[in-house]
Amino acid sequence: MDEPIPVTRAVDHGTAKLMPDVDRKRAWLLTVDGAPQSYVDLDAPTHLEFEYAQRLGHVLDTVAEPGAALDVLHLGGGALTLPRYVAATRPGSRQDVVEADRGLLSLVGEHLPVPDGSGITLHGADARAWLEAAAPDSADILIADVFGGSRVPAHLTSTAYARAAERVLRADGVYLANLADATPFAFLRSQLATFSTVFEELALIAEPGVLRGRRFGNAVLVASHRPLDTATLARRTASDAFPARVEHGPALREFIGAAEPVRDENAVPSPEPPDGAFSIG
Repeated sequence: MDEPIPVTRAVDHGTAKLMPDVDRKRAWLLTVDGAPQSYVDLDAPTHLEFEYAQRLGHVLDTVAEPGAALDVLHLGGGALTLPRYVAATRPGSRQDVVEADRGLLSLVGEHLPVPDGSGITLHGADARAWLEAAAPDSADILIADVFGGSRVPAHLTSTAYARAAERVLRADGVYLANLADATPFAFLRSQLATFSTVFEELALIAEPGVLRGRRFGNAVLVASHRPLDTATLARRTASDAFPARVEHGPALREFIGAAEPVRDENAVPSPEPPDGAFSIG
């Protein structure tokens, strides 16, 4: 059998590489301009390699009865790691994936296609434009994992964007976002302040080392109108290979401090990661 070989292609927003994992037969790492975007094992769609993906997986596992089908909207596609995970863990789910980079969608569709009947529909479009045109009350879960290079685009950080997300979610729906920041956490605090203007319940999942300001890293924002099962989330994230903490309630309000919600007119992208924070090869 032929060994899988790396694939490099110019896509709309940079140079994408698909690199085979030497330890797992049908597993691939996707990078764009050297920044890791996704890891997919086609034989084991429930395998989540990246720590932030594992944390999103924990939330997805605990937001509804195990195995119950959900309507999920993904903003940002990458190699479709989380859509594959939901299709495997919650069969019958209906999922829409919105990815602005049509070249990337084409590359992934060609080399890492999703199985027929997976319930995953791909859309080449800007995340916010698609969200603002989507039907209200149409999603149980909205997952935002959108990075232009290594930064969350500014137009996906404002109160107007948060309201657009809330409009698409059902009353008991849950919003999830993969964010990245470092001390003094101006971006992360502003995002929490922004989403607190729209949702009553907020939680933040991150490694203690990141929260203590020791290094740049990912943090998962969770927002909803209904109480979140933070106790179960805390147990599950604490047992990961790289344990994380779940901040909520008074501790989270203290973390937000005097941060102001972000308006469209003063929105900025998330900070540029320091050299080497996420880059691979």
